[in-house]
Amino acid sequence: MFDLIIRNANLPDGREGFDIGIAGGKIAAIEQSIAATAGETVDATGRLVSPPFCDPHFHMDATLSLGMPRMNVSGTLLEGIALWGELRPLLTKEALIARALRYCDLAVTQGLLYIRSHVDTSDPRLVTAEALLEVKEKVAPYIELQLVAFPQDGYYRAPDGVASLERALDMGVGIVGGIPHFERTMEDGARSVEALCRIAADRGLPVDMHCDETDDPMSRHIETLAAQTVRFGLKGRVAGSHLTSMHSMDNYYVSKLIPLMAEAEINVIPNPLINIMLQGRHDTYPKRRGMTRVRELMAAGLNVSFGHDCVMDPWYSMGSGDMLEVAHMAIHVAQMAGIEDKRKIFDAITVNSARTMGLEGYGLGIGCKADLVVLQAADVTEALRLKPNRLFVIKAGKVIARTAPRVGELFLAGRPASVEMARDYVPQVQQR
Repeated sequence: MFDLIIRNANLPDGREGFDIGIAGGKIAAIEQSIAATAGETVDATGRLVSPPFCDPHFHMDATLSLGMPRMNVSGTLLEGIALWGELRPLLTKEALIARALRYCDLAVTQGLLYIRSHVDTSDPRLVTAEALLEVKEKVAPYIELQLVAFPQDGYYRAPDGVASLERALDMGVGIVGGIPHFERTMEDGARSVEALCRIAADRGLPVDMHCDETDDPMSRHIETLAAQTVRFGLKGRVAGSHLTSMHSMDNYYVSKLIPLMAEAEINVIPNPLINIMLQGRHDTYPKRRGMTRVRELMAAGLNVSFGHDCVMDPWYSMGSGDMLEVAHMAIHVAQMAGIEDKRKIFDAITVNSARTMGLEGYGLGIGCKADLVVLQAADVTEALRLKPNRLFVIKAGKVIARTAPRVGELFLAGRPASVEMARDYVPQVQQR
């Protein structure tokens, strides 16, 4: 007797027509034609069942604040930072909580059940930390929310930046963040990396640093981050987010840099939507798009995962909470359209992100948490192409959200009555 059985499911590794038996909030069986009963049955009808999506890089304190107190006219990163600085003194705990909870509602419908959010600690009031710590507790039954103490205005550059970050960690924010390229000098940036890694080592915490989010090829703080990771014994516990300067670095230097990053076991978090929107703003043509070297980093064995970063905030006026939208863009910008490439891209929003976040019990295997998503697509490549509806979202073996299949009706003589992209318009012979 199972609590729930998902029948006729396709799996991300290409297996088709499998049943998934769930008991006690965990996956208990993955077999073809499970001969058992269950309290509830979900018929996947030959569609893809995946572990839930993970977003390892987000800014929940800013989400859904678009237009407050004004729009980002230039669309640049620096105006976005300045605009956030204007909004920050106006923030209230109640408004922050309300916006964050609304975003979490959206995330659940998209099958996004694991999120790592940076929390701006530059305002000594730390209202952002107070609010998101409360949100973390409220959403715990359905979303695992990790929080990063993020000195948005610079660890050394912001007044009280050092003390405010320490206080946020004392309050329970569990990851050490930084932004070395935004310090006043390259030297201050390097000093901040060392200081923040020392704090993480002393407190036994992970590190997730905004690093070299710039077009400047001489912004090389990732090199310092890799060195300090090794020095402080933090291998595998450090993430370098963005790394857009690598897009502009010369190949010889990168041939030295990537092995250093691999030695330090750095987790790499590009943010495709935001990176290509904000970088290259000072270029005419040829125009850089800014996303880091995804293919080369993956080939070197580094763990690469993709973040959404922003949804309707001072930096990005778009976004939907859909990690498949993020991955869809990554395919295009990284020029990774091959079958195996697409599998790697899908991993970057699921298993790789789970590894970056240090998630336990994540995955699609016996004994894993029964957190699953049924998509209106037959396989991984189709999911990335169509960004399909999430037919069922399951948390701990219980359905917590569902969306009707997307089907278009036709009223044309002699033509079909309906069209479903995921079923009716695919090549006769699919490569999966």
